[in-house]
Amino acid sequence: MTRLSPGEMVEIETPGGHAYAQVTHVHPSYPPVVRAIEGLHATRPADLRLLAAGPTRFVAMIPLDTALARLNVRHALLGAAPVPEAARPFPTFRMPIRDKQGEIVYWWFWDGRGLSYAVDLDAGQAGLPLREVVSGARFMDMLAA
Repeated sequence: MTRLSPGEMVEIETPGGHAYAQVTHVHPSYPPVVRAIEGLHATRPADLRLLAAGPTRFVAMIPLDTALARLNVRHALLGAAPVPEAARPFPTFRMPIRDKQGEIVYWWFWDGRGLSYAVDLDAGQAGLPLREVVSGARFMDMLAA
């Protein structure tokens, strides 16, 4: 289980510099929703609120503190900052529904409360995060990409 709450910021050491993530939502049935903030930094930015206002690089569901600890990744809890307006609504996640041959038949969309579906993805839906719990290793790969 995670100790992190919405608004809390985490500094994560990567080979390319410091990455930053912010917890945006906690759902009773899933790990926290985390937004990775665009950019890597050589040093910690002085203004946490300004950092948090930066653009979102990607969104994922992950028990971030636990995953980073298990990987022995250097990280620091920096405190809380306001979640940007655009990141305040619970994000919609997409999930492929496949037939026996593995072909995608349609897509489910989950907004934290209910499901909807579409047979084909439009451009906006194709950019939605996948409804999956991301591993710590995958999260680190996504930060480094």
